[in-house]
Amino acid sequence: MIGLVIGAGVVLAIACVFMWWLSSRSSSGKAVKVKAAPHSLASNNDILQAVSDGIVTLDAKGNITMLNTAAGYLTGWEPADAIGIDHALVFKLCDAKGNPYDATTNPFSQLLQDRKPHRDDNTTLVTKGSERHLSVSLSASPLISENGQLTGAVGILRDVSEERKSERQRAEFISTASHEMRTPLASIEGYLALAMNNRVSSIDEKAKGYLTKAHEATQHLGSLFQDLLTSAKAEDGRLINHPEVIEMGGFLTRLSEDLRFVAQKKNLAVEFVVGVSGANMNAQPEIGSVRVVQPLYYVYADPERLREVITNLFDNAVKYTPSGKISLGLTGDDNVVQMYVKDTGQGIAAEDVPHLFQKFYRIDNSDTRQIGGTGLGLFICRKIVELYNGRIWVESQPAKGSTFFINLPRLSRDHATQLGPQITKPDNQAPQPTASE
Repeated sequence: MIGLVIGAGVVLAIACVFMWWLSSRSSSGKAVKVKAAPHSLASNNDILQAVSDGIVTLDAKGNITMLNTAAGYLTGWEPADAIGIDHALVFKLCDAKGNPYDATTNPFSQLLQDRKPHRDDNTTLVTKGSERHLSVSLSASPLISENGQLTGAVGILRDVSEERKSERQRAEFISTASHEMRTPLASIEGYLALAMNNRVSSIDEKAKGYLTKAHEATQHLGSLFQDLLTSAKAEDGRLINHPEVIEMGGFLTRLSEDLRFVAQKKNLAVEFVVGVSGANMNAQPEIGSVRVVQPLYYVYADPERLREVITNLFDNAVKYTPSGKISLGLTGDDNVVQMYVKDTGQGIAAEDVPHLFQKFYRIDNSDTRQIGGTGLGLFICRKIVELYNGRIWVESQPAKGSTFFINLPRLSRDHATQLGPQITKPDNQAPQPTASE
């Protein structure tokens, strides 16, 4: 929501900064030459100062070259005093718990390293003198010269403290309401179960049919309340999380055996596929890879949370696959562990794919209307995966099935041992690693 709000401001601000940058480049005799009107630089600078969003430009070393009035107010710095100062000294960023950002989490520092745009909608800006802590949305984009060199960066900041406050209040209400409603709902479900028990009560078949439908409805309502509670906790960082070192080969082997029974109820085949190290992490893995040797894929996450994500994706695959098979896969390279769940179901239309991981979004067609759901499952999956600095996405075509991918940072064996010295070897079903691991 916040991202949509600042979109127009980001476009306008970047356009202004780009015009200002081009004008300044031409006036300094650099490679880019632009024939500008005599007062274009002053006009562009006036626009930058009038924009309500904070705007900052950096040189290739990360030093501030321009700070507009709004950015000065947000940071507590006088714009003129910030010129030439390292961005990290002016923009003191931290997470929701007050932990300062380092070079690996600061969007500006990341941009200067990889020359890619970065965005953070959940950061806190500490003003000069630590007088204020503002919730801000930050977007950083690189400035590239004609010869492909990084010449600097532009950052757009917006104070979203009020929006965050409203979001927290909404999440607290949903959390409280869901929690309070679960108790009477559990009582209703219990009494309905007793009413349908032949040893407790005697009812005719017609009445039993009504009670069965009511019982199913209360179970669905209970799932909705549970999903609402989980989504609220995911949004405000209250999810129970106990990360540990997990060897994903053994983990998925055991999980696939549990999930197999769900698919067998619909006569769907299930396969667990292990790819080879060095696969393309941005492309769909090849299904049917030969299982000869399985490397050890270590990640640092809560196994119960990962089980929740994989199970949700697998259950969805079973729901929307009338016939065929479900494939659970694992592959990776030196930096990434990739898991995927592939089905041979009805697929997803292109216009639905960008919205699939949004809260309460459900595909609306004649097939999906007959399948129950809360519209929160994939949203919760995304939040859990992002909790471990991962990424989740889907590739799909109508009538050709869907593949849901999860990328998580991979731990080396040494790092895994340091984090979890008691890690166990994979179970006997998993092959042993090679020396090239």
